[in-house]
Amino acid sequence: MTLQKIKSVNGKDEYVLLPVAIYRVLKDQIEEKLARHGTAPEYVPFVLEDYVDNPVAAARIKAGITQQQLAQRLGVSQAYISQVERRTSVTTKMLKRVSVAIHGMK
Repeated sequence: MTLQKIKSVNGKDEYVLLPVAIYRVLKDQIEEKLARHGTAPEYVPFVLEDYVDNPVAAARIKAGITQQQLAQRLGVSQAYISQVERRTSVTTKMLKRVSVAIHGMK
């Protein structure tokens, strides 16, 4: 596997693109190292909820499944899941259905 490097305007390696599977394995180590020896003292770890307001979308992303996969588990269309994830509020009933679909809990 070859990792893609992104160079700065000066031609020096500045970023490396990793496959998501590798990033997930290394995420905690990367964040710990950045927090201790980060290039910027204002380093703030990524928190999904800071960027995704919709609880259905957040739960789906945390579970590592696509809208299509969630739709199949719920017996609805992917378009419906997309509509639910664009809403500013979600009912308790929908959150429970999503939790059951993702985690298998009742």
